[in-house]
Amino acid sequence: MIYLNWIISKIKEDNYILSQHADNERMNDNLMLYEIEYAIINGTILESYPEDKRGSSCLIVGFAKSGKPIHIVCGQSSDELIIITVYIPTPPKFTNPYERRK
Repeated sequence: MIYLNWIISKIKEDNYILSQHADNERMNDNLMLYEIEYAIINGTILESYPEDKRGSSCLIVGFAKSGKPIHIVCGQSSDELIIITVYIPTPPKFTNPYERRK
């Protein structure tokens, strides 16, 4: 299982990998790297995926200093933090940053 304290320590150490997909999504949503880092450091784990076939991962919800909501999917491969994807949660998939539409 991946833990928030471990993720935050990797972010603070600048010891993580941003996947190409995450970088593309970041640019599509006009997100700056510092906004993503801030959202992770001040965020919470919304969903955990300990049994993911690619390795333990989780969905973090956080907010940029501006208040913009950000979802970040983080994974762990041995001792590496991988930011798999990032996006701004919006309808119709999400009713708010914390809830998927049913």
